[in-house]
Amino acid sequence: MQMDFKKTILWAVFALSGLMLYNNWLIHEGKPSLFGGAPVSSNSSPVTKAGSEKNDVPMQAGAASAPAQVVASNSAAVESAERFTLQNDVLVLQISANGANVIDAKLLKSLVAENNEPVELFQYNANHKYFARSGLIATGNADLPNHNSTFKLLASGKDGSGNPFMTLVSERNGVRLEKTFILTPGSYVVDVGHRITQTNANGTPIILYTEIVRDGSQEKKIGPFGGAFSASTFTGPAIYTDGEKYKKIQFTDIEKNKASFPSQIPAGQSGWVAMVQHYFASAWIPGDKFVRDIYAGKIDNDLYRVGMQTPLGAVAQGSTVVEKAQLFIGPQEERALEKIAPGLELLKDYGYLTILAKPIFWLLEKIHNLVGNWGWSIILLTILIKLVFFPLSAASYKSMARMKEVQPRLALMKEQFKGDPQKLNQAMMEMYRKEKINPLGGCLPVVIQIPVFISLYWVLLSSVEMRGAPWVLWIHDLSVPDPYYILPIIMAISMFVQTKLNPTPPDPVQAKVMMYMPIIFSVMFFFFPAGLVLYWVTNNLLSIAQQWQINKLFGKKPAK
Repeated sequence: MQMDFKKTILWAVFALSGLMLYNNWLIHEGKPSLFGGAPVSSNSSPVTKAGSEKNDVPMQAGAASAPAQVVASNSAAVESAERFTLQNDVLVLQISANGANVIDAKLLKSLVAENNEPVELFQYNANHKYFARSGLIATGNADLPNHNSTFKLLASGKDGSGNPFMTLVSERNGVRLEKTFILTPGSYVVDVGHRITQTNANGTPIILYTEIVRDGSQEKKIGPFGGAFSASTFTGPAIYTDGEKYKKIQFTDIEKNKASFPSQIPAGQSGWVAMVQHYFASAWIPGDKFVRDIYAGKIDNDLYRVGMQTPLGAVAQGSTVVEKAQLFIGPQEERALEKIAPGLELLKDYGYLTILAKPIFWLLEKIHNLVGNWGWSIILLTILIKLVFFPLSAASYKSMARMKEVQPRLALMKEQFKGDPQKLNQAMMEMYRKEKINPLGGCLPVVIQIPVFISLYWVLLSSVEMRGAPWVLWIHDLSVPDPYYILPIIMAISMFVQTKLNPTPPDPVQAKVMMYMPIIFSVMFFFFPAGLVLYWVTNNLLSIAQQWQINKLFGKKPAK
C-alpha cells in the first residue's frame, strides 16, 4: 500500500508536467489556457485595421452601447495630427492634438535587448495600438470636447516647481476643456488636470471619462520552438477598488460579454483601472472626491478599453471645475508602485501564491541591497531557503539512505514472494517497522517545497528588476533563457547524480521513470528564465552535498 502511494505521487508529478506542457502548447496555438488565461495571438503584434473604429465612443458605465452623440474617431486623423512632446529623465510622451491623448510613451530606463533602444510602451500605428485618453460627455445631447476633438497648445515649459508641463485646450458648445500634463523628475506618473469652464446658461450635467485602449497582442515568446514551452503572463485590463480589491479581466471574456468586475467606486474610496502586460503597465488613478463608474469593452476588431466615468454634475454658467487624476506609465517596480496608490503594487501579479511570493521577493530584494547582483542574490536566497528546510531535508535524506541500505534485502524478498504480492507487502512493512524506516520519508520535503518553488518561479518571472540584470560571464539577462543552455545542462547532470544517490526503486517501471526524470525536467528548464534555473541548480548542488554526507554517515551502519 505504501509503495502504491509512492507510485501515485510519482505519476501525479509526471501528469502535472504533461499538463503544463499541453497548456503551454494551447497558449502557443492561440487557444484558451486550461487555467483561464487569454489565448495568445499567433502574431505577436496583430495589425489593427485603420479607419473607423465602430464603437470608439465614450461609454456610459454599465450601458450596452455608448452614447450616439459622440462620433467614432478615425485612425488616420489621429496618426496625421500634430504631436507635442513632454519629457523628464525617465519618460518621453507624445500627446496628440487630436483629443489631447497620450499616444506614445518611451521608457528611457528600460531598454530593448535587441537594439538597446528605450521600450516604447504606448504606441499608435498600423501594427500596434496602446494609448490613454480622456474627455467629456453630457447627459443630454450636447457635443462636448472629447478624445476626438481638436486641441490647441495653450502653454508649455516649466511650472513654478521647475517641472515640465503642457496645457492643451478645446471648446465645444460653450464648454471649454483644458488638459494639463505635468511630469516630475524620476517619476513615471503624469499628473493630469482637467479644467472645465461652462459658458452656457442652461448647461447639462457633465461627465469626465478617463480610459486606456489597447489591442489584444501578446509579447513575443522566447524559445526555438516559438514559445510552446515558455510561460505565459497575463496581458489585459485590471481594476482595483477598496471593496473588491484586484480584479483581472481577460480579453476573451470581453469578447464573449462575460467580463465581471465592480461597476462603481464610491466617493471617498480609492480605486483605479489599468492595462497590464509582462513587466510593464499603465493606470488611470483618479481623485476620490466623486463617485466613479467603471466600464470595459471592445471598441473594434482586436481593440479593447477599460475606463472610468466621473459625474461632475451641472456646472453653473461662468463657473470652472477642476478634476485631477494621475496617469501611470511604467515598469512594475513593486516598491515604487506601493508609493503611488493603494493596491497599485498588485499590478505585479504573483498569481495564487502571492502570500508566499511577496515575502520571498522582499527577502531577495534585501539580499540584493547588500550584494548588488541579482544572480548572487538568487544563490544566497537559495542557501537561506535550504537552511530553513534543513530539518525536513535531513530527515528525508536519512530515510532515503536507510532505504538504500536495505535494497539487497528488498531484492531477496521480491524473489522469495514473487507470486504473492500481499505477503511481499507484509514482509516489507515488517522490515520497515523493525528498521524504523518511513518509505514515504523522502516525499514530504519535496511536497512542502513545491509551493515555495512555484512562488519563486513567479517572483523571478514577474520581477522587472530581473529584466536585463546580468550575473556572470555569459549570463547577461536573468529574465531570459540561458543563451548557451549551460545552466540547464548542469541541472540535468545534477539531477542524474541525485538519482544515483537515491536508492533504486524495487519496481522496474518506477526505476525507469526515475531515470528519465532528469531528461524530462532538463528539457523543460531549457526554456525557463536563467534566474530560475540558477536557483534550481544551486538547490540541486546543495542537496547533493547534503545527501552525500548523510549517505556517508549512514553507510557505516548497515542494517542487520
